[in-house]
Amino acid sequence: MTGSVRRAVPARSDDPWLAEVAHAASADAGGVPVELLGDYLRLLADAAATGRRPRRSELDAVGVLGRRAAEQGVSAGRAVRLYLSAARRFWQRLPHLERPTDSEAVRAAAEAVLHVVDAAVATLAEGYAVARRELVRREEALRRELVDDLLRGDSDLGGLVERAEPFGLDLARVHQVALASPSLRLPDTDAAISALERVIFDRLGDRDVLVATKEGLLVVIAPADTVTPDRGSLEGASVGDLGRLMHAELDRLARGRPWQVAVGRPHPGLYGIARSYEEARETLTMAQRLHADTAVMDAHDLLIYRVLLRDQPAMVDLVQAVLSPLARARGGAEPLLDTLDAYFTCGEIATEAARRLHVSVRTVTYRLDRIRTLSGYDPADPRHRFTLHAAVLGARALDWPRQPLPGR
Repeated sequence: MTGSVRRAVPARSDDPWLAEVAHAASADAGGVPVELLGDYLRLLADAAATGRRPRRSELDAVGVLGRRAAEQGVSAGRAVRLYLSAARRFWQRLPHLERPTDSEAVRAAAEAVLHVVDAAVATLAEGYAVARRELVRREEALRRELVDDLLRGDSDLGGLVERAEPFGLDLARVHQVALASPSLRLPDTDAAISALERVIFDRLGDRDVLVATKEGLLVVIAPADTVTPDRGSLEGASVGDLGRLMHAELDRLARGRPWQVAVGRPHPGLYGIARSYEEARETLTMAQRLHADTAVMDAHDLLIYRVLLRDQPAMVDLVQAVLSPLARARGGAEPLLDTLDAYFTCGEIATEAARRLHVSVRTVTYRLDRIRTLSGYDPADPRHRFTLHAAVLGARALDWPRQPLPGR
């Protein structure tokens, strides 16, 4: 490289024209802080003047600037644009390009500058990516801790309000909690979380919504007043709409099907979130006990079981007194209990109960007769019907006869 080129290129990064280049590049990148350029322009100037390549320590400093850009919320695209725009404007303002006299020197300078641009941008991107991964991991940990405390409902209110604010969660609003359970435990929940976030944020917005995992379940905390079946008005909305929205998206995934979603009722305030979560969790547990294959369940649909189990000792006594004699039947109590359940569910129509059980009508009538004989309660007698039905519901809630009765 000729001496004329070396003399034409400034060696100081604080020269006025380099400062102009930096500020123009910042404007090109949408106002990215000039400080994120660091000594980048000086490296370009040295490369153009002497062909010097950047030292490892100088590139490490650029990597630090990439991390700083991520921490300041500057997008990767804007950070890279800042560096590329600075390089373009730097090259246009080089003094020796105004009166080029040595094409070989110009080519050498261009090669040296491009080498610096290539190394600096690559290092900037690496530093940015590292910082973003750390920020994501930190945010995930904070979000998981926040969700755990919200669902537990016994944390400091003031502290939770402060921690929820960065996630856009207004704890004064009415929220509901929905839980999604896969058929088998997922080895990786990232895909499911990403799918849920995409569709829920698109429908509800990314404020006041949290998506996380807890004990193998996907958890969604959402404001109840924005959950609607479509993008129209709130009219006709129900608590199940969030569940159906979740199930429709999760069902597209290759893993986890069939999914089962339970939605707690909406409740106001911080403790309302914990209450809605408990309702959704109890609904999933009850569905497993009942061997229900319903895809989306609302907690209010299973309120009767919560009522029945509120006085569990009384319910145990009822099941023991009314249904335990059925255990003496050939095949045990379960086939007779299934028959009673189907018979009451379909409005006490034997033909429909037979269809649901995949047995003949004669089998159903035989089993009903056996129930009357063994228990002393006649399913066809209006005086006995309520007692039998309540006992059947209680047995399902207690998972009897698959599990022994509590205290027995």
